[in-house]
Amino acid sequence: FVNALAILIFMAQLPELTNVTWHVYAMTVAGLGIIYLFPLIPVIGKSVPSPLVCIVGLTLFAVYMGLDIRTVGDMGQLPDTLPIFLWPEVPLTLETLMIIFPYSTGLAVVGLLESMMTATIVDDLTDTQSDKNRECKGQGIANIGAGLMGGMAGCAMIGQSIINVKSGGRGR
Repeated sequence: FVNALAILIFMAQLPELTNVTWHVYAMTVAGLGIIYLFPLIPVIGKSVPSPLVCIVGLTLFAVYMGLDIRTVGDMGQLPDTLPIFLWPEVPLTLETLMIIFPYSTGLAVVGLLESMMTATIVDDLTDTQSDKNRECKGQGIANIGAGLMGGMAGCAMIGQSIINVKSGGRGR
C-alpha cells in the first residue's frame, strides 16, 4: 500500500521535471544533497530539520538569483479569501445516499486504516501510546467539518509523519 502510494506520488511529480530548464535539475540535486547530508553536520545537523533548511535555503537562492523555476502560483490561481461555511446543494434522498455510500465508505476505510497504521508506527518510533479511538473520532469530525467548508477529506500519512519524527518532532 505504502509502496504503491510512493510510486503514484513519484509518477505525479515526473511532469514537473520534463521540459524545464537545467536550473530545475540542479536545484533538485542540491535539494536531495541538503536533505541527506545536512543531518551529518555534527552540532546543528540534528537540531534543525534538513527539509526545512532545504526549502528555505533553495527558495532564498532561487529568488536572489532570479532563476526561471515554476512555482505553485504558475500552476493556477490561488484563492484570496477564507473559506465559507455552506451546506452542500445535494438532495438528501435515498437515491443520493445509494450513489455516495460505496465511495464514502471506501474513502473512510482507507483513511482510517492509514491513520491507524501511522499511529502505530509513530507510537513505536516515539515510545508513546496514542488513543486510537480518539484519533478515529477526531478524523471523522474534522472530515465532516472540512466538507462543510469546501475542503477535502484527509487522514494521517505515514511518510510525512515519519519525516516529522526523524526531523525531531516529538508531539502529536
